[in-house]
Amino acid sequence: MKRIIALVIAGLIATAGTAQETAMPQDQNLFATADMADLSEFRWKKRPVLVFADSADDPAFIEQMELLHDREVELAERDVIVLTDTDPAARSPLRLKMRPRGFMLVLVGKDGGIKLRKPFPWDVREITRSIDKMPMRKREIREEKDAARDS
Repeated sequence: MKRIIALVIAGLIATAGTAQETAMPQDQNLFATADMADLSEFRWKKRPVLVFADSADDPAFIEQMELLHDREVELAERDVIVLTDTDPAARSPLRLKMRPRGFMLVLVGKDGGIKLRKPFPWDVREITRSIDKMPMRKREIREEKDAARDS
């Protein structure tokens, strides 16, 4: 009986470890600095979420980054890349183009168009709902369902 219990516990531990591995985002480069001239490298591949602030110590920036880090898997499933810019003095090309005043969150679609601007932190649930309403994301979901049905 003790051996059976030990086997069951070992099996549960092994299963939990496997579940944790699959729950992690496959693309570990989910977060980067917004130091590029434009977002053309992400077009048709990723959905950039830009987070601007006047300082890395900005409470809104800190809150937004915590919200994003807490639900990385959901962002990775939607091909999101989070780009941050907390140095207004650097006058990066993206900052000059977006013109944030203090904190700003910008959601950019895979087509390169700005889909959403928010002057305050936004929950990942709301971000993913906005993404899921986009026509391209609806097509991706449909294709995933078709692929799962065909296999």
